[in-house]
Amino acid sequence: MNKRDLIDAISDRLGDKKTATEAVNAVLETIQTTVASGDKVAITGFGVFEKAERAARTARNPATGATINVPASFVPKFRAGADFKALVNGEKK
Repeated sequence: MNKRDLIDAISDRLGDKKTATEAVNAVLETIQTTVASGDKVAITGFGVFEKAERAARTARNPATGATINVPASFVPKFRAGADFKALVNGEKK
């Protein structure tokens, strides 16, 4: 499912595609800006979005074998909630 499919599924429930598009965009934008600022977003039953630090490391170019220094960076991280994990494992309907 991509973003367009998600909007279509939500518009079936809301009855209006424009409202569904605005709702999906608002949720995604809010999660992205909140995580980018360093805060975490916890949605009970779904999961937690947070900002994690990736340490600097030495990598290797697979084509040439040369070593490359990769600087430290921040990455978005998602941890699924218990209800979401149970649903994926078929334990909850």
